[in-house]
Amino acid sequence: MKSVEITEKGQHTLHEIVSQPRCWNACLTNLAVSDELRAATRLARSGAEWIFVGCGTSYYLAQAAAASFNYLGLPAYAVPASELLMYPALTLHAGRDYIPVVISRSGRTSEAVRVAQMLEKEHNLRALAITCADGQPLEAACSLTLKLLDADEQSTVMTRSFTSMLLGLQYLAAIVSGNDRFRRALLDLSKQVAPLLEDIPRSLRVFVESRSFSDFVFLAQGPLFGIASECMLKVTESSSSYAQVFHSLEFRHGPKSIAGPDTLITFLMSETSYDAEVELLEEMKALGAATMAIANCIDSRAQRAADFTIELGLQSSEYVRLAAFVIWGQLYGVYYGIKKGLNPDSPKNLTRVVELGPTVST
Repeated sequence: MKSVEITEKGQHTLHEIVSQPRCWNACLTNLAVSDELRAATRLARSGAEWIFVGCGTSYYLAQAAAASFNYLGLPAYAVPASELLMYPALTLHAGRDYIPVVISRSGRTSEAVRVAQMLEKEHNLRALAITCADGQPLEAACSLTLKLLDADEQSTVMTRSFTSMLLGLQYLAAIVSGNDRFRRALLDLSKQVAPLLEDIPRSLRVFVESRSFSDFVFLAQGPLFGIASECMLKVTESSSSYAQVFHSLEFRHGPKSIAGPDTLITFLMSETSYDAEVELLEEMKALGAATMAIANCIDSRAQRAADFTIELGLQSSEYVRLAAFVIWGQLYGVYYGIKKGLNPDSPKNLTRVVELGPTVST
């Protein structure tokens, strides 16, 4: 496979982004034979609701995971760790059965650890953790931990850890739901995505270098909304740029006022909502916005209305290929950060782990 150009600034992040297909294969291979996965499947109970909890990138991962669980017939939703900590009664209701899943790359994120402790000790719920680190406080706080050690990163921002943990949770959902076709498709995804990283990154880099923008917007519906949210965050983190995310068709209801030549609007398009999103894409182009479209298959209408397109061409369902969509937002953020003279490996104001001081009772 041809390698993406590696520069001094952003080299770790770029390496971690392009390593994703190989990383997915390693993570799922190890997860599939682990005792922890078998134990996690035994946590599943008929009628129980899965609650996915995270902070920042891990919260957007929670959204994407919850969408996949719901698709496979397992009731699920996502909630930020801080929201669950401060307003538990809005999420946890008497008489209902919950399976909480707490997500943290480092296993040290303070809110994630605290919410796990609260769920276990105050609500008597057995929490499942998923992380990319070994022997960290989150593991000690939870009844069971899935560890994807191959997905850990040097970089501050999460890239391959996001997609690998998402695939790990989707794999768990496939096992619990008994959907073997979905499970096998997840295992095959890395092989299908790897060729896309041979040429698309170079053309994306050319597009990034050709235009500058003051606003970035990411639009998606359904299972891709959490992915669009993560793309928004990658552009924000890696390039210190202002970015927003909306459900695609909600953009008409006020936010479209920012559409214009200084705004890049990126559409993450799925088959289910494709026709409606192409219509919106054409509308935004007519308003003068710069547009980028990412879809599994792109027709001539979308080609005409988009300044840049990425066609995935994957042989899998739209829920299986969620991880394949986020790569391009990750790359755009790094390339735009480098263009601005920044170092995406070490973004301004950010640390690799958010660890807070001890809480003080009054």
